[in-house]
Amino acid sequence: MNNIAQLAITTGEPSGIGPDLVIELASKQQSYQDNAELIVIADKHMMQQRAKVLGINVTFIDYDKVKSPSASVVGEITIIDIPCSSEVIPGKLDISNSEYVLETLKIAALGSRVLGEKKPPSDDSQFDAMVTAPLHKGIINDAGIPFTGHTEFLADLTKAKLPVMMLAANKLRVALATTHLPLKDVSSAISQESLRQVISIMHDDLINKFGINNPHILICGLNPHAGEGGHLGMEEIEVIEPIIETLKQEGLNLTGPLPADTLFTPKYLEKADAVLAMFHDQGLPVLKNIGFGHAVNITLGLPIIRTSVDHGTALDLAGTGKASSSSMIAAINTAIEMVNKRRH
Repeated sequence: MNNIAQLAITTGEPSGIGPDLVIELASKQQSYQDNAELIVIADKHMMQQRAKVLGINVTFIDYDKVKSPSASVVGEITIIDIPCSSEVIPGKLDISNSEYVLETLKIAALGSRVLGEKKPPSDDSQFDAMVTAPLHKGIINDAGIPFTGHTEFLADLTKAKLPVMMLAANKLRVALATTHLPLKDVSSAISQESLRQVISIMHDDLINKFGINNPHILICGLNPHAGEGGHLGMEEIEVIEPIIETLKQEGLNLTGPLPADTLFTPKYLEKADAVLAMFHDQGLPVLKNIGFGHAVNITLGLPIIRTSVDHGTALDLAGTGKASSSSMIAAINTAIEMVNKRRH
């Protein structure tokens, strides 16, 4: 069996730094693991123009899905050419290119191999995983296309019931019970059933995608001091504690609910495989303080492997050569590791 991992790479918003990151990676000694073929899904002309702006000499090779996988070579970019609607200017958003961005995601997601599918790939299943550069949600919505984000879009494409957002940095993994909600709406969005689904997805994917047997998951409380026995809120007593006990009786290795201000300390983290935070800004500030710039966004609950950078489009850095590729490298390496663990 050929053990080269084939990764579909989307460059995201074409006027942002996504194209820069891919070109930079291809131009130097590989910073990612060498047992991977990176297949870039993007406008070849746009990529050639960006390479010229950056002063980087790379060769573009059209992807041939019939050819046996081979590790990417320094100075070369294997590409599936998907034309933009309008000429791309670094740093300048253009709503006419919004459909292009979504089309690259569709090709990567629908061409990615689902869990349990074996090689050789079928015509509809070419890639082992997909890695995404940042896109700009605002410009896609400005184009009249309802769009919440990568996570929800990919879940809809792959018919996943519930996507779960998880970020990882170093040894810390933090998933979210709710994602992009106003704080006033968080409590009502958390129920025993929603927590059952999220925790079950975490548990299953930590086993099936990360190769962790009997994963230990720490569960944050929602309120300060995890509710202080009901004095600071009843969500822990009425919602979180009962579902944790139910799932523990079903064999899951869970601890909580724990106060978030003490959970993120070595005493707890050194014995845990992942943390479930109740809302976006409860868990992610801690993770980004530890690993911003080399953290990885991983979507759990999908039938495919998808990783992403932990940052935005950085329009002001596009075409300047100043964008850091460290998070993209981390996302690629994480995808490769997940592919290899899935194979075994």
